[in-house]
Amino acid sequence: MPARAVPGVRFPLGVPGSLVGDTHIHTQCQELVMPKPPTSATATAQVHARKVPPRWVLFFAFAFAVIADPVSSVAYAIEAALRALHGDLSRLLPTMTLVVALVTVVTANYWQLVARFPRGGGAAAAAGRAFGPRWTFLPIGALVVDFVLTIGISISAAASAVIALAPALAPWRIAFALILLVIVAGLTWFGHGGRLLFALMTALFVLVALAVLLMGFAAPHSMGHAPATPHPGAHSATLAVLLAFPVAMALATGVEAPSTAIAQLGQLDNTARRRFGRGTLVLLVVIVGGLTLALTALAGRLHIGIPANDSTQIADIAHAATGPGWLYAAFQLTSSLLLLAAASSSFQAGPGLLKALAGTDQRPGVLPAWLGRTNQHHTPYFAVVVYLLAAGLIIVAAAGQEQELVLFYAVAVFVSFLVGLIAMTRFARAERKPTLAIVNATAAAAVAFTLAVNLTRGWPILSLLGTVLIAGALYLRWTRAGRPSDIEDVEARAEAD
Repeated sequence: MPARAVPGVRFPLGVPGSLVGDTHIHTQCQELVMPKPPTSATATAQVHARKVPPRWVLFFAFAFAVIADPVSSVAYAIEAALRALHGDLSRLLPTMTLVVALVTVVTANYWQLVARFPRGGGAAAAAGRAFGPRWTFLPIGALVVDFVLTIGISISAAASAVIALAPALAPWRIAFALILLVIVAGLTWFGHGGRLLFALMTALFVLVALAVLLMGFAAPHSMGHAPATPHPGAHSATLAVLLAFPVAMALATGVEAPSTAIAQLGQLDNTARRRFGRGTLVLLVVIVGGLTLALTALAGRLHIGIPANDSTQIADIAHAATGPGWLYAAFQLTSSLLLLAAASSSFQAGPGLLKALAGTDQRPGVLPAWLGRTNQHHTPYFAVVVYLLAAGLIIVAAAGQEQELVLFYAVAVFVSFLVGLIAMTRFARAERKPTLAIVNATAAAAVAFTLAVNLTRGWPILSLLGTVLIAGALYLRWTRAGRPSDIEDVEARAEAD
């Protein structure tokens, strides 16, 4: 908390959602279950028309699946901010308002990226074309680290959501999280999950969260006991917010997903891809921003502070709002499923990126060929094992506590954001668009500040170090491979493959 996420997901063979899946799989499906199509152009067009779903169905499946990662980030970002504020509820809403504002600014940059690269590519494509192909590897390295962290933090948060519902599992937190990790990785073996299923998970969580919010504001079941710390002064309050909000910028993870995931929409032209990408970005800001601010306001109203070790803040918010009934259980279960979906999405996108970097018989690869080997379900199984081991290591290191990983999470992805913003600033200057250049440069400065504050917290520098080391290693291998062309399009190839 990708996507983070996200890093796309596709429809498996035989699932109704395959209508918007890979062209290769769709063709296989036609060959297996349909007779030879008519030879006339009119009849062929009629058969195709019957197989293509309405645009609104395609958009729902695409958009709600892509925003699963940022929506799932709500489960831990608000609590991360409160911990950085040392439990001061009075400053939580201003902090999260600043977070949502910066997420909106970053989203505006990806709005431009979607327009410029309608076939996908994101920050990697922008960096490669603005500064040369060697700069492509910095956002790619950030993505590799981000996918690992998305899996680790999403699995840990899903385990925490279940433990809040069943506290008896708390002593086995690490083991439970590792079991969930292996299950999600194992499901990846059988191919890409259905985008429509992920979309339904996201929509279901949003609906349940809205019900919790309505009950919490209208007729809450109980009140918490966390006092709001009085403001010690305007200057110190401002400083506290400025130092706390970068931690909660984990909420921005997954914002980049629509700009790369549009590469999956091979059945659409560039104009339609732009509309889908931009529509998804708008939906992301509205849903993620709305849920974040509403849950933050409800936490203040109900006096829900830092939770106990066997719970989470949003679990405490839901419990106080609804009581220990079916709605509370539904909220915990849907949030857990959504977090697992976000982890699964990165378990598909991360290995997919390694597979694209490994190349093909026709295109030289940057990584060893064995990372691109796939099973009968087109899953790069060795690449999945790499992510499984890396995510398992960080889950154990963090003792299965997602809040221990949030600081690391808000570093790697911001390297990608920063590179993309600087690239877009350069494009705007070259095209003599001073207003747009100023906006992009201002956003880059805000992202750089967020990155710098998080790095001052100590251990998160490991995320930056990992990003730089991976980027440097990929660059060296790219050089030794003869600098194969079009490396800046590797993200788009990974999504469209």
